Amino acid sequence: MDASSSNAVLHRRGRINDIQWLRAVAVLGVVIHHAQDNLFSWHPLWLARCLDRFDLWSGVDIFFAISGFVIARSLLPQLGACGRNLRVAVRRILAFWTARAFRLLPSAWLWLMLILLASAMLNRTGAFGSFHTNAMAGLAGVFQVANIRFADAFDRYNYGASFAYWSLSLEEQFYLILPILILGLRRWIVLLLIAVIVIQALLTRGLLLICLRTDALAWGVLLAWLSMRPGFSRWLPTQMGQHRNVPRLLGIIAIACIGMVSAAQAVPMGNRISIVAMLAAVLVWIAACNEDYLSGNNGIFRRFMLWCGSRSYAIYLIHVPVFFLVRELWFRWTGAQASGGILQIVTLTAAAALLISLFAEINYRVLERPLRSIGKRLSQRFGAATALAAASSTEVGSQSPCPN
Repeated sequence: MDASSSNAVLHRRGRINDIQWLRAVAVLGVVIHHAQDNLFSWHPLWLARCLDRFDLWSGVDIFFAISGFVIARSLLPQLGACGRNLRVAVRRILAFWTARAFRLLPSAWLWLMLILLASAMLNRTGAFGSFHTNAMAGLAGVFQVANIRFADAFDRYNYGASFAYWSLSLEEQFYLILPILILGLRRWIVLLLIAVIVIQALLTRGLLLICLRTDALAWGVLLAWLSMRPGFSRWLPTQMGQHRNVPRLLGIIAIACIGMVSAAQAVPMGNRISIVAMLAAVLVWIAACNEDYLSGNNGIFRRFMLWCGSRSYAIYLIHVPVFFLVRELWFRWTGAQASGGILQIVTLTAAAALLISLFAEINYRVLERPLRSIGKRLSQRFGAATALAAASSTEVGSQSPCPN
C-alpha cells in the first residue's frame, strides 16, 4: 500500500475523536493530580493513597505526544512540498507560527492577567501568592520560559499560581524549533528524533532536563513521519479487522500502565518519563486510526470526554486559578479555611468542577474559537502567497523535489 493509501486511512474524517478523547484523559489526570494541595489546602489522606497507586500527572506527556503527531502531520508535507525554494518555506513556517499564536497565546495571556489581578484583589487566604511572584511568573509565561523558571523554583520558592504554564512554554519552544529543524535536516530529522529519544532514556535527568523533556514530542513527530511512509497502514490496529475490543483493550492497558508507572516512586523520574512517553505514543498510534477505538460510538461518557477534549486547553489554563478561587470564596463565606470534612470536600469539588466547566466553555466560545478562525484566515493568506510563489518558481524551473 502506498503513502496516499496510508493518508486515506488516517484522514477518513476531519476530526479524530480518539485524539480528543486522549486530550480529555490527559487533562483530567492533571486536574485530579493538582487538586491535592491546591484545591484542598490540607493533605487528604484518601487522595494521597490513590495517587500513590495511580497518578496521571504525566498527562502532559500524552499532550506532548499528541502535539508532536498533529503538528508534524501538517508540517512535514507542507515543508516537503516547498522544494528548495527558501522563500516559500519561510512563508509556510510564518503561516504555521501565525496560526499557533492566534490559537494559544490570547487565552494564555488572558489567564495570566486574571491570575495577577486575583493575587492583588482576591487573596485573603494567600493561596495565589504575592503580586510580585505572579508578575514574575507572568513574564516567564509571556516570554515562553516558564519551564526554566519552574525548574529553578521547584522546592526553593513559590512559583505563583501559573506553575502549570511550564508545559505550555515547552510546547511553544517546540513549535518554534521544529519547522526549522524539518527544513534544515530534511531526511535526517528521523535520526535526530531517534537520538533525542535514546539519549534522554539513557540520561540521569535532573529537574531542568525534566522540564525540557522532549521524549513524547519526538515520539509524536516520529509517528507522524512513519504514518506517511508506504505500507504504514499495514501496522495500524485497523488490521485487527472486526476485533474492535482488541485495540480498545490495548489503549486501556496503556493508560493503566502510564498511571502506575507515574505513581511508582521506586522508579527514577527520568525512567518513568521515558516509559510514559513510549506508552503515550502507543495511544496516539491507536487514535490515529480514526476508528473511535478509544472513545466508542455513543453514550453520555463519550460526549463528556469529547467535550473535555475540545476544551482541554482552556481547562488546563483555568483549573489551578479556579482551585485557589474556590478556596478564597470558601474562606470569605465561612470565615475559616476548609479542614477536611466530607461536606467541605463535596462542596469544594462541586464548586471547582462547575467553575472550571463554565469558564472553559466561555473561554472556548468567546476567545479560542473566534481567534482560531482569525489565525486560520491569516495563515491561509500566507498559504495563498506561498502557492503563488511556488507556481512562479516552477515556471522558471527553480523548484526541485524535496524529500519529506
